[in-house]
Amino acid sequence: MTTTGITSDIPIPDELAGNVFITNLNKIYNWSRRNSVWPMVFGLACCAIEMICSATSRYDLSRFGMEVFRATPRQSDLMIVSGTVTKKMIPTIVRLYNQMPEPRYVLSMGACASGGGPFKEGYNVVDGIDKFIPVDVYVPGCPPTPQALIHGLIALQEKIDQQSLQTVPWYQKNDPGDFVPVPLLGPDLIDVRQLGIIKAEAKKG
Repeated sequence: MTTTGITSDIPIPDELAGNVFITNLNKIYNWSRRNSVWPMVFGLACCAIEMICSATSRYDLSRFGMEVFRATPRQSDLMIVSGTVTKKMIPTIVRLYNQMPEPRYVLSMGACASGGGPFKEGYNVVDGIDKFIPVDVYVPGCPPTPQALIHGLIALQEKIDQQSLQTVPWYQKNDPGDFVPVPLLGPDLIDVRQLGIIKAEAKKG
């Protein structure tokens, strides 16, 4: 019998054939992670109200193993950025992201977190959280409903299902990890990764 690329020479009786589940290590690894994703409490604006509603008994996030909201990044697998991200808040968000252990994921909830929303190009609002940290799933809406957030969490589970122990970066030899430099907050927000571009433009002026 051949299942998922594994060949078994042991005959399985017909009455037990429906109860035997042959799989590989990747599927077991992904199954355990997808059903125990612990989000971090990080509500910023009105989207946070919808995130809180999704954790109530009416929507029952515990069906997906995601009901354990943690207050510390060191015990979290998923950062849900829900709401308006200001320039004063982004250094804290990046610092918290760097404190999360691998594997870690980011879900951008709402129009403000994804692209600035109605405050786009405002003097104190970031035009999307993905300019500073990598985002895995976007949930559109202003604000998104709890059903939309749950759909985003299911999309994250589907992404986890496709990962392999051979290719994920946190199991590669000598991998330093995805450390993101904390932006500098002064008269305006400066992304440290763009210092070279900023200095070159300053010399032109």
